[in-house]
Amino acid sequence: MKIIAGPCVIESMDLLREVAAELARIKKELDVEIYFKASFDKANRTSLTSFRGPGLEEGIAMLETIRDEFGLPITTDFHTPQQIASHGHRVDIIQIPAFLCRQTDMLLEAGKTGKIVNIKKAQFLNAEKMKFAVDKVKSTGNQQVWLTERGTLFGPSELVVDFRNLQKLAALTDHVVMDCTHSAQETSSNNGTTGGNRAYVPYFAKTAKLWGANTFFLETHPRPDEGLSDGPNMLALSDLEALVKELI
Repeated sequence: MKIIAGPCVIESMDLLREVAAELARIKKELDVEIYFKASFDKANRTSLTSFRGPGLEEGIAMLETIRDEFGLPITTDFHTPQQIASHGHRVDIIQIPAFLCRQTDMLLEAGKTGKIVNIKKAQFLNAEKMKFAVDKVKSTGNQQVWLTERGTLFGPSELVVDFRNLQKLAALTDHVVMDCTHSAQETSSNNGTTGGNRAYVPYFAKTAKLWGANTFFLETHPRPDEGLSDGPNMLALSDLEALVKELI
């Protein structure tokens, strides 16, 4: 079992260190594999005025510092082939955002790095169609492809989880990731921000394990209600260890 965890967006170096210290402790205490995740740029925020992050160069450097200081491998999401070409080699897992999961140039560039490529299934795509995204990465000779379930659009604004997708993704890869926090988003808000309900997160995680997920994506924050991105659906850092114990 593997865990991908961290705050949604890089807010500050102090926040990254606070979260990483707890993840490193959990990793040691529970002997579980943990990857540190935070976004250097939230390029698909709803509103132009929403916080996006420090940007590519500064953000990757901050994540590298976390890896060096805490011994946690790192992952982050990229948004263009050029970003992957210039900085993809500096992370341990390249994450392809859900909205970009069919972008051929992105997938080919990610594959060329030789790194693990974690592709998040789009909310608008059925799981079987992810075969073509996998094939694009593997055409580069890179066989290290992970697939992430993060919910499905139900109508124009509701998000639901169809756990059958985990079995369908497992037919395409040995590494099926359940994004337990983004699946808890509530997208119907019209005020320029995305809502959510973090109370669902433990249930999504434990149900996903029953359906065959072997990696769990859990965005977490010491003070999620103060988080600058996806606060409503991020798990409180103080609740993370208990959930990981249950999954183990």
